[in-house]
Order: sequence, then structure tokens, then C-alpha cells
Amino acid sequence: MMRKGIKVRLDPTPRQERLLASNAGAARYVFNLGLMHIKSQLNGNTSCDGQGKADWSMPALRRWWNAWKQELAPWWRENSKEAYTSGLQSLSDAFSNYFASRDGERKGERMGWPKWRSKHKTTPKFTYTTGSFGVADPHGLKLPRIGRVHCMENVEQLTGGIQPSHMTISKHGGHWYASLCVEVPDPQPPTTLEGHVGVDIGVKRIATLSDGTTVENPHTLKTSMRRQRRTQRKLNRRRKGSKRYLKAKKELQRVEGHVANQRRDRMDKLTTMLATTYADISIEDLSVKGMTKRPKAKPDPNNPDKYLPNGRKAKAGLNREILDVGFGMFRRMLEYKCALSGARLHIVDRWYPSSKTCSNCGTVKAKLSLKERVYRCDHCGLVIDRDLNAASNIDVAGSAPRDVKRAWRAHKTKESWLTPETLAASGEGNANQAAVPADCLRLGADAGNGVLSTRTN
Repeated sequence: MMRKGIKVRLDPTPRQERLLASNAGAARYVFNLGLMHIKSQLNGNTSCDGQGKADWSMPALRRWWNAWKQELAPWWRENSKEAYTSGLQSLSDAFSNYFASRDGERKGERMGWPKWRSKHKTTPKFTYTTGSFGVADPHGLKLPRIGRVHCMENVEQLTGGIQPSHMTISKHGGHWYASLCVEVPDPQPPTTLEGHVGVDIGVKRIATLSDGTTVENPHTLKTSMRRQRRTQRKLNRRRKGSKRYLKAKKELQRVEGHVANQRRDRMDKLTTMLATTYADISIEDLSVKGMTKRPKAKPDPNNPDKYLPNGRKAKAGLNREILDVGFGMFRRMLEYKCALSGARLHIVDRWYPSSKTCSNCGTVKAKLSLKERVYRCDHCGLVIDRDLNAASNIDVAGSAPRDVKRAWRAHKTKESWLTPETLAASGEGNANQAAVPADCLRLGADAGNGVLSTRTN
């Protein structure tokens, strides 16, 4: 069995929309109350376990809420009990992640201290895990304390008639959505997939495939930037908290939600096409955080109080385009869709110089600026589109032996280098060629080989 997530847009009535907002507000309210309770325990004002230690586990928070809810929130019966449980569970998870990250027990970025959830800045959401929730009819969901809520899609068909194990209600872009989690049998992958392909993700083109197929970038954020800025200025002119302010805020949310929906739609179509067409798919392990870093300041050596131009504005525009493409979304979608279709996904190491390497002879250039859109090999004379050259290299590197893939990561510490002078003297390169380890030079980077070849002098 596998878990499958389904997200559908809701079409609530004005009364139901007020009830949804009330339940989401209750989850936020109990989160903030619990946060103050834990902070007071850590400050030594009260004790939860009798030993002077704060307890942020879910059972402890539930006991605290049941003991004090009548005094802290006498209106608690107006909302579903699942809304309060959802807020307490979020608080418990937030503290667990913070302390696990601080103690080095949690991988990934360092988690910060749980923050106060503002009414106007926090995404309204709450989760149902128990109770009589589920699919009411083909176009309706049953929500406790709210009733039947109409859906914009046939939710019964999407779930296959299976009742969800839990359901999260959230609001994005001015619209309410329901995210359902259902357990379905493991799918039987089709046996009709064949062929292999390398995919180079970029800004000018969203994707360039090694077979020559290209997917152009519609620049959804750039086309909506004028309307978004105009709406943002309108919001800034309004008095915060007024009716006109809330109206302008909803308009801005609709604009931003439209851009996000366009981005997700194009990535859905692209990843579905790849996962249902090719048996082997190779992509790069890109670090979006590293690619979108701000340029460092360049002090003026002649004037310590001034700085030289560092291309900050140009880099900011490039960062905006990179984030608009959605590199991380592309990989996440492709991973789970390949698991469903039976396709094999190969991740090429991020240090592999796919753009600098010639796809015909394997020569690696020392430098290749972003302005050079055509790759010209000084060794074999190959002239090819830069992105197509990178996609061809990714296609071959994806099927390379594991030890050869690891060799690229060792470049920064490996000492056995082939210098440009050595390569030029042996007739295998020239002075403009980068120094690379001998066991990592490859030959025959054509789609027919499907394997990384090596050579040594």
C-alpha cells in the first residue's frame, strides 16, 4: 500500500467560508496559547511534570488544553475539536523539530524557535484526523461542524471511492482547498516505457532534452509583474486593517495565486510527459540555494569607504527567474511520478561539469560564461547549442558507474590532476582546457553508448 495525496479546490457558501475561517483561527489561537504556555514553563514560572521541565509532547499539551480550555476559550464548542488538536500538533512538531535540529539529530537546515502565528500573515489551515469527515458524494466533502462543502472537481473519482485517512483544509490565493491523504494499492508500472533521456533545466528554456526537444519558458512571473506591482502599491496606500486594505490584499493574493498555479501546471505537464515516455531519465542535482546567493560586496582598494559594482541588480533578476522556474518542484514531482510509472530516475552529481564538457570528445573547458549560448569545442571542432550539449552529457553521466560519479565530487580535494600543459603536450587538449583527473575524462558521449567511458594517459 502507498499513500497518495489529492488536492481539490472547495466552493463554500459565505456561511461555510466563515466557519472554515473560524476553525482555522481556532487552530492558530490554540497554537499561540500553547506557545506562551511552553515559554512560561521554560522561564520557570510553572511546571508541567513536577520536576521543573517543560513538556511539549502532544499528550501533555492535550492535557493542558482540556484542563484550561473552558477558562481560556469559553467559545471552544463553536468549532470542531480537530481544529484545536491540529494547532496543538503543529506546536508539538515545531518544538520537536527545533530541539532536534539544535542537538544535531535532525538533518537539513537549522530550525528556528517556533514563532507567534499572526492572523494576517499565517496561512489559514487545520487538519481532520478523526471524526465523521470524508467524501460525501462525487462533488462534495463532509466536514464536521460545517456540513457538506461543494468541490470544484469530482473528488470521488480522484480518490477511487476510498475514504481519506486525514484531510487538511487550507486557504491559498483567496481560495479554500482540501488536501486528502488516501491509501491505495501499489500501482503496476506499465511495461511500454523505453529509451533514455537527459534533461537540462534552465532559465531561457525550462527544459532541454538530449533528443533535441525543448520546452520554452513562458516567464509567468515576469508577465504578471506589472499587475502584481500595481496591486502591491494599491495595498500599501490603504490603511492597515481597513476594509479597503483587506480587499486589496485579497486581490494581491489572487494575482500571486494565479502565478503559482501557472508554475505548477507547466511543471505537472512536463514531468508527466517525461515519466510516461522514457524508461531512464537523468537530471542534475541542483542546489537552488547556492544558485540564488547574493553576490559578495567588492570593496574599492583605492577608497575604503566605497564599493565597486558587483552586478547585484543583474544577479537579483537572475535569482528571480531561477525561483520562478521551480527547480525544486520539478525534481519533487519527477521523483514520485517516476515511482508511479516505473521509470528510473538518475541524479547526476552537482559538481559534474555538464555544460563545460564536450559531448563529442569529452574535453572540459576551463571557463564558460552564461552569455555563451553556443558551445564550441577547441579540440574536435564541435559546434552545438549549450543546453543540448549539457543534456547529452547528463544523459550519459546518469548511467555511469557509481564510483565514477563519486569521482566528480572528489575534485576539490583530489591531488592527481591532469594540468592543461600536460594535456596540450600529449595532444589530448590545449592550454584553455581545465585540469581534470585522468580517471574522469570520458569519451563517446553519444546517446548510443549510454555509459561513461574513461581513459588515462
